[in-house]
Amino acid sequence: MEASLQGKVAVVTGGAKGIGAAVVRRLSNDGAQVIVADIDEKSGTELAGASARVSFVRCDVSDEKQILAVLDKVDSRFGRLDILVNDAAWQLNKPLLETTTEEFEQVMRINVTGSFIFLRESAKRMIAKGIPGAIVNFASTFAVVGSPGYLAYHASKGAIASMTRAAAIALQPHGIRVNAVAPGTVDTPGLHDGARDTGDERRGLESFLALQPLKRFGQPEEIANVVRFLVDEQASFVHGAVVMADGGYTIV
Repeated sequence: MEASLQGKVAVVTGGAKGIGAAVVRRLSNDGAQVIVADIDEKSGTELAGASARVSFVRCDVSDEKQILAVLDKVDSRFGRLDILVNDAAWQLNKPLLETTTEEFEQVMRINVTGSFIFLRESAKRMIAKGIPGAIVNFASTFAVVGSPGYLAYHASKGAIASMTRAAAIALQPHGIRVNAVAPGTVDTPGLHDGARDTGDERRGLESFLALQPLKRFGQPEEIANVVRFLVDEQASFVHGAVVMADGGYTIV
């Protein structure tokens, strides 16, 4: 049985909508105080307005000063940080030959460097207060498979998977667990954006669905359930794992 998250404080980056919002709802419903760090002020404010245990702070994760400002606000308001979920990402849909150097670097800045800074600075705060925290990064099935598009996104998620394993070893002596979830194709606004990028949203969704072994898309809540397990005390022996939550996509 999962332990209550009452008294725990969590930060969820990219938590304003989609999978991130499902994670916010799951953690807050289980008792945690959750801070949403996102650039989407409208969605983030609406999410925070639905629960007294959810707060929104605008944050561009490509800006180190803004990341530090978020964590400082968490420290001054709550005095602790127990959980970090690194979900913020830019899923650039461009093939290799069309991706500019600037676009590639910006994807890496948001997806990898932003996650690294949040991870490093959160860990420092956990260690200083002797908190055995839990950090969950977001990788992707694109960390282990290829596609004709999304090259920069593929590269960034492969980096996240590797960084998770290294961070787990580095932080293990401090009692901090670091793991990652790697979602497959999930029914989010981003999925529909990708389908529209094909030129026909309906046909795009059909083509994505045809690749799914379960013949359905995942739901954000299903990914949030995996995150909830990884931050729970029941997962105390899980360190450096990259959990594929993809409906079997990467095993066929």
